[in-house]
This record gives sequence, C-alpha cells and structure tokens, in this order.
Amino acid sequence: MNFFTNLFTHKKSPSVRTLAQLEFLEVDMHNHLLPGIDDGSISVKNSINYIQDLQKLGLKKFICTPHIMAGVHPNTKSTIEAAQTALISGLKDTGNDTPIFAAAEHMIDDGLTSLIQQDQLCIIPGGYVLIEMSYLSESKALFHTIRDIQKLGYKPILAHPERYNYYHSNFNIYKQIKDAGCLLQLNLLSLSRYYGVDTKAIAMTLLKSGMYDFAGTDLHHERHLEALQKIAEKYPVREMLKTSPILNQSLADHFNNSKSQGIAG
Repeated sequence: MNFFTNLFTHKKSPSVRTLAQLEFLEVDMHNHLLPGIDDGSISVKNSINYIQDLQKLGLKKFICTPHIMAGVHPNTKSTIEAAQTALISGLKDTGNDTPIFAAAEHMIDDGLTSLIQQDQLCIIPGGYVLIEMSYLSESKALFHTIRDIQKLGYKPILAHPERYNYYHSNFNIYKQIKDAGCLLQLNLLSLSRYYGVDTKAIAMTLLKSGMYDFAGTDLHHERHLEALQKIAEKYPVREMLKTSPILNQSLADHFNNSKSQGIAG
C-alpha cells in the first residue's frame, strides 16, 4: 500500500475533546462492571477493558451497581464485596488504581422489602439508594418503597425512568415521583435511539424539564460500550445535560471519604 493510499484510507483519530466527552461527569454512578455476579461483565479481564475504555471517554471513578433481584440475581453485600475485591486486585495487577466503589441496583420486590426491614441496603456514597422496577409492569410498591428508604435516612434514586414504557403516556407520574423526594437517573444511552425513539423522546423531555439528578452508563456489555462511544462522538453530551442539575461530580467527595471504597450501610 503506497503513501497516497494510506493518506486517503486512514481513519481519522478521535480528537481529545471527543474522547473526553464525559469528563464533566467524573463519576459513573450506575454500571454493571463488577465481574461475574449479574448480567454485566463476565470476568475481571472484561471489567478492566471496559474501565479503560470508559476512562478514555473521561470518566474517572466508578460506583458499581450490580443487580439485587430476587430469584434472578440474588446478590448480597458479601457477593458484591467479593466481586469488588477481585476487580480491584485485577486493576492493581495492571498498575491501574482507578477508584472502585461497590453499591447495588435494587429491584423493587419482596427481597428489597426484607433488606429495608433489616437496614441492609447497599448505599451509594452520599447516602443514596439506587432502585429500579420491572420494564414489563409498574410496581405498585414504588411510593411505599420511596418512603421506607427515606425513613432509614437515605435518599432513593430511580434508575432510568425513561425506560419504563408504561409511564410514557403519563408524564405527570414523573412529577409525582420527584415530589415524593425520589431522584431520577438518566441512562446516557437514552440520549440516542439505542432503546428506541419513544425512550429518547421521554428522556429529552425529562432533561429539558430539569428533572434528572444523575446520569450513568448502565454499561453491561460490549454493545453498550460501542454505543456510548458513538454518543460521545456524535452528541454534545454536556450541553444536552445542562438543563438538568446533574449531581455526579458531587459524589466524588463522598466517594473519597468513604472507608475503603466498600459497601456502605
């Protein structure tokens, strides 16, 4: 291949600005990077590769939130801490000292009720609890769960509200959730059509209404990573999120003060 062929066929390298598109967030507070304990990363090696690629996008610290879901992903503080220890050890072996904190994404189910009763929730630095619902049907226990978490002194965050299709025709429900004191977390993939046109439309409406409090990658696998990279290349992410008071950076100080980057609560 001669000089001119190389000149006109070589792909343009992404600019530093593009690679660091997510730097303003600093902390990824929702992901499935802990290896081998849910439907996310399958190995320490996978997790390290994902983290290295997310760092190229500008993210610096990671709050890992594996599923706790009765009968599907029956994780406990013990299983989560073991996976966190394995990941931190693997990172150190590669000379990577990326801060890794472990929390969880709690499905609203009978198992969560038990964890609340025992005060055994996995807490995000700053006293936050990440919760989710089924994509198939609304949880009638949502507002009750919000109150019970608040009674323990924690602040609930509802993961990816834009993905609950049963709310798309009732925008007022999002206001009710916010009025109940529950914060909202955007999946960055929802900025594109990754989850569909309707999900993107709701996400944009919530953003423009100033209703999101946090943003996360919710990264599970390679397809998510590739989609995030495309979003960083094509979308002015920081500008898009300016209409909502995104609090990710505020987690950094709490993160630094958390003992041994372990599970709080």
